[in-house]
Amino acid sequence: MRAPLEAAREVLAGREAWLVGGAVRDQLLGRPTDDVDVSLEGDPREAARAVARATGGFAFQLSGAFGAWRVVGPGHDWHVDLVTLRDGDIAADLAARDFTINAMAEPLQGGELVDPHGGRTDLEARLVRMVSAQALADDPLRTLRAVRLVCELGFELEPETARAAAQHAPGIDGIAPERVFGELKRIVTARAARTGLELMDAHGLTEAVLPELAALRGIEQNEFHHADVHEHTLEVLDAVARLERDRDLLGDRAPDLLAEPLADELTHGGAMRFAALLHDAAKPQTRGERPDGRVTFIGHDRAGADLARAVLRRLRAAQRTIDYVAALTLHHLRLGFLVHDQPLDRRAVWRYLRATAPWSDDVTIFTVADRLATRGRNAEEAIAAHVELAREMLTVEPPPAEPLIRGDDLARELGIARGPKLGELLAQLEEDRFAGAVATRDDAIARARELLGPC
Repeated sequence: MRAPLEAAREVLAGREAWLVGGAVRDQLLGRPTDDVDVSLEGDPREAARAVARATGGFAFQLSGAFGAWRVVGPGHDWHVDLVTLRDGDIAADLAARDFTINAMAEPLQGGELVDPHGGRTDLEARLVRMVSAQALADDPLRTLRAVRLVCELGFELEPETARAAAQHAPGIDGIAPERVFGELKRIVTARAARTGLELMDAHGLTEAVLPELAALRGIEQNEFHHADVHEHTLEVLDAVARLERDRDLLGDRAPDLLAEPLADELTHGGAMRFAALLHDAAKPQTRGERPDGRVTFIGHDRAGADLARAVLRRLRAAQRTIDYVAALTLHHLRLGFLVHDQPLDRRAVWRYLRATAPWSDDVTIFTVADRLATRGRNAEEAIAAHVELAREMLTVEPPPAEPLIRGDDLARELGIARGPKLGELLAQLEEDRFAGAVATRDDAIARARELLGPC
């Protein structure tokens, strides 16, 4: 962070400016940070543009004519937020902040720490404490931020702050969804995500932020499950977190793929954690019982995909994130259906890959997380068989991108018009090629004539 800080110091030399918030906190904790906040005298617009010029980044306004400005680094790996010093006074500025550990400041050019609310003491005690009773009332999103800080820092929530969080949790309904999603993402992707979700439950935040998850509590399942839907969901989240770092169970493919960026500042693994939370969200509405008493959830995969889309649209997620989570939800049962058909022939493999494209490997990994969290009757044997099949699927070479023959060429060769029939022929030729039944352009034409039959 030396480059943006040095640029800010140079640009703001001679003006009253303070390093505030998380950057001061993390500096005292010895934690690296890519998020720097500066409060300064006057309008931050020109200062932000000057910092952007000095660092090669770009600047934009976050809110309001005199609101915060952000400078994002050229590699999107850091940002500096600049905001007008409240009432021109650092004491007033810090008094309006959320938590004591974020209400410390030091002069941007260097100097003594300003800590009027005991933030350093709370850092040493590892507590997240509100600055004042008004802090959470002023911005109910701070209730969720308190949980996020507990997750990220490994701190505890101070009791009065916890009570205030529960009191003001319903106010999140009035907060911009983008801001809510920003905090929720950091909780769900934290190393202590399970702790964060349990804190959300305990303080009424789940009902306010993700009521679909809260609705899963107490939904009992069949004998192949050891837990209700809510606990199973959290165990799938734990399993995804395990697969993000485990190179033994599925080899290198799983952690390498899950570390790749996807969208919304989420990796594949981070987005898969949201799939974990939502993949069974439609079970309450699809639960049924057979005459013999066995519990069923027929259609919960398809209904769940629709529900996942609705939830992520509500949170203003990117379309790529929405499509990814919905696809994992839709297909989370698919590999399990094939376990009893092993060994699979090439055509069965092809149909699985085609159905789950373009996220086939992600779907395979996610089905393993779901299977690991399903430990009812015959669990050990079922998990072993599922993992074995998943390993095989993750080593399958993808089919060539270039077809043996293109649609227009095939239509001319066969003397048929473009349309659904041509599409069916091309799809069958792809399967035949993957299965080894055709290997050349001439093979493909001959096979298409055979499929088309006599005219």
